[in-house]
Amino acid sequence: MVFSRWLLLMVLQFLHGATGTMVKLNNGGFEDIVIAINPAVAEDNKIVDNIKDMIKEASAYLFSATEQRFYFKSVKVVIPLTWAAKPEYDRVTIESYDKADVIVAKPYLKYGDDPYTLQYGGCGEQGRYIHFTPNFLTNDSLHAVYGSRGRVFVHEWAHLRWGVFDEYNNDAPFYTTGIKQAEATRCSANVSGQYIFPISPGKTRKCKVESRTQLYEAGCQFIPDKTQTAQASIMYLQSFSSVSMCNINLKL
Repeated sequence: MVFSRWLLLMVLQFLHGATGTMVKLNNGGFEDIVIAINPAVAEDNKIVDNIKDMIKEASAYLFSATEQRFYFKSVKVVIPLTWAAKPEYDRVTIESYDKADVIVAKPYLKYGDDPYTLQYGGCGEQGRYIHFTPNFLTNDSLHAVYGSRGRVFVHEWAHLRWGVFDEYNNDAPFYTTGIKQAEATRCSANVSGQYIFPISPGKTRKCKVESRTQLYEAGCQFIPDKTQTAQASIMYLQSFSSVSMCNINLKL
């Protein structure tokens, strides 16, 4: 299978230069993706091992989700000089932390361990970089929160490469259909779930619809069902096994 050509190449030294991605698309394969580990991150071989596993899984998932159009062909991981040298490490040529497509660094206060992509532009404009924390890459219990790392990588790669945005809205979590029916902001509307209002730890009730706005009351939460048949979309919740990239053939 074409995504089996994935390659990891580790480099040992940090250089500083102009920012900008070096990624190339060659016959559907993304080449020369740079993942750089911040020098402040403590040495942990599990980080590198899990990066390898993440990209392998992500490549297979991307290949399937894009109907065999794209996969990840080659990746370079920039290792800090503060980490122990290994025979398999090569020296960098033009790769650097400044040019990295993906950075592994301590949490940014706003996000905690949430993976995110720094996006300056509008829809369709490429992002600056993807950020993962060391804890995200090493703590397997976070799978229950975010889904598998490979699926998360594909979600973030879509932000970075294609300039798409999340298909949920924390600022406007609900909308009205115009027929006196409130819905959670999501893609697709076929994603099933429950509307609950937390009363106290472990206790909830059904949400109420406000007559003035025809929306669910403030504090209402939409909790997706664990089992789904909806096919879209990766940009809503990539953890669902049934979802893929949106296309004209999917029923939304």
